[in-house]
Amino acid sequence: MPVNSFEEYPMSWKPDISKSSAPLYIAIAEQLEEDIKDGKLSPGTKLPPQRELADFLDVNLSTITRAFKLCGQKGLIYASIGNGTFVSSDAATNKMLLPTSNSSQMIDLGSVIPENHSNEDITRYMKRMMNDPNFSNLFQYGRPEGNAWQTEAVMKLFEKVNFQTDQPVLLGAGGQNAIVGTLAALFQPGDRIGTDPITYAGIKTAATMLGIQLVAIQQRNGEMTREGILYACKNEHIKGLYVIPDFHNPTTHTMSMGTRKMIAEVARQKDLIVIEDAIYSFLKEKPLAPIASFAPEKVIYIASVSKTISPGLRLSYIVTPPALRKKIMETLYNINISVSLMMVELTARMIHDGIAQIILEKHRMYAKQQNALVNQYLGDYNILGEEECIFRWLLLPEKFTSVQFELLASKAGVQVYAAERFAVGNAKPVNAVRLAITAPENHLEQALIILKDLLESDGDYTFVD
Repeated sequence: MPVNSFEEYPMSWKPDISKSSAPLYIAIAEQLEEDIKDGKLSPGTKLPPQRELADFLDVNLSTITRAFKLCGQKGLIYASIGNGTFVSSDAATNKMLLPTSNSSQMIDLGSVIPENHSNEDITRYMKRMMNDPNFSNLFQYGRPEGNAWQTEAVMKLFEKVNFQTDQPVLLGAGGQNAIVGTLAALFQPGDRIGTDPITYAGIKTAATMLGIQLVAIQQRNGEMTREGILYACKNEHIKGLYVIPDFHNPTTHTMSMGTRKMIAEVARQKDLIVIEDAIYSFLKEKPLAPIASFAPEKVIYIASVSKTISPGLRLSYIVTPPALRKKIMETLYNINISVSLMMVELTARMIHDGIAQIILEKHRMYAKQQNALVNQYLGDYNILGEEECIFRWLLLPEKFTSVQFELLASKAGVQVYAAERFAVGNAKPVNAVRLAITAPENHLEQALIILKDLLESDGDYTFVD
């Protein structure tokens, strides 16, 4: 029997597992997941202390610990050392941000996908490449670091973002593949990694899959602070950092040079592994030097052509510290065996021949045109993002919550993504939505008109069938 009476005792969660035949810890975990997804436990709710919950259910403390661990690995709850356990801010949201089955009936400003006009250039170039008498050799397995000629092409790309390295470049099957491979190679289930409080959804899904917990680092002016990182090292025992210095997804922020150097310095001081996601850096006309320039022995630098040339190429470039290269290479081998040699060679040829740069310029030009349209319709609102960025961050008027606005926009035929989808742990996100701006121009204008009407409404938008 419980030691204490809970009849009049206030608890944020009083689970009923009397009807479950599963082992106790699984029954508790399943009930917690169900109550979160049903909305009985809202994001940010502080759960009862484990000892208190064990007393209430008349079970061993270890049973509660195992149940909480299961839910933590799924990203449903978040434990903050010294503060308690909370329902994660994004526990009830879908973290896979790709077009849905009903996206054909909706204008998609949710998925960040480059405009596809340049794919015709790639198709024409690939047809030319097919006439090469050695083309059939490209159907073989490739080398994990490519050949010297392909590496030379990568270095040409790196020059565009002020990055010089003498380290070999590993090849991955896209940015997400590189992130998952790096996490799986260097971190263990239960390890903690610091991120921005609002961050890329892909790092969240990858961390959840691998049982790694993300920790929100204190910010100032949209950037991690030295104090925040040191606090997380001491109190949250983080082993690494994940950062997006250029066109941060979703907030569009570009990290200052001072913060880049500070992160490099603290990584050395505290022996942290830094994953630098530079997937959007090539879109910037005047990029700052990456963090990897200042601490190459601590930073895994990941670049990709998915957002800057074409998603179909599925190719990323990974520069690692020499001490970590073997682990990452072996993990990528186990995940991929090999990336597509055809895609590696196609991309290398396009870089050497200047086609890749032409495509990059086309993407930038299109982004500028689309952003001018966004500014025309939403310029009176607080919408962040530079003219070269392919998404924007709309801070909403107080009358809306971000979840509410996403739902209203969806009902009106426009897909946008609420801040909660990007929130880490129990971080309370601002009321904002991310807008991808690479939809066809006529569709974008139609979507912007709808969003402007929503913003000008009283929050109780009426939909006409």
